[in-house]
Amino acid sequence: MNNQSKELAELFLAGNEKQALHTVQAYLQNHTKNELYQHILTPAMYWIGELWEKNIITVADEHLATAICDYVVSVTEMRKGEQTPEQKKVMVLGPEGEDHYIGLKMVASLFKENGWEVRYLGPNLPLGAAIETANRWKPDAIALSAALVYRLPVLKKYTEAFRALDFKPSVILGGRAVAMANWPASESEGVLIVKELDQLKNWIQTGKEPDNEFDISFG
Repeated sequence: MNNQSKELAELFLAGNEKQALHTVQAYLQNHTKNELYQHILTPAMYWIGELWEKNIITVADEHLATAICDYVVSVTEMRKGEQTPEQKKVMVLGPEGEDHYIGLKMVASLFKENGWEVRYLGPNLPLGAAIETANRWKPDAIALSAALVYRLPVLKKYTEAFRALDFKPSVILGGRAVAMANWPASESEGVLIVKELDQLKNWIQTGKEPDNEFDISFG
């Protein structure tokens, strides 16, 4: 993690909303939102997650940091991308039991910035509700993520259900748990595994899948 990410993480943990926003706005003067999410916010939140898992910070600390990060992401989201006449559509969600949502908001923002119509359904969405919405809206892609490794079996259940939909949307998996785990090749057909936001951006803009040197194991 670079110094800018650590500095921002410390501002989140301190509850310093004003300075955190100032730092992000200063960064955006010379960088894109994708660079902000990829190189600053994501490493900062991953580090905070590690601190919480190691009991170095409390759950209250983690919630405070998440709230400040959410505010920063929401403000930067106001810088919209251009819409295209024939927009592709994407659903963005977290599976049931998964309460982390900052990564989902970054993904939704990246799709919007590249002209997609986004239906952000948030974290902790029951599978039945997700399937019902997908069948009604028929998105071109469905993006979901998990922050904690023990959520991977649930992620697999959702992935299999989305792959079985008759209109065959692309299924995109990301999040800290996905980046840290392994996925057998037999499970990867029809699924885009995203370790970094740059890989997702490349897929959105070119349709080319990333060459990942890792697999995901659902245990």
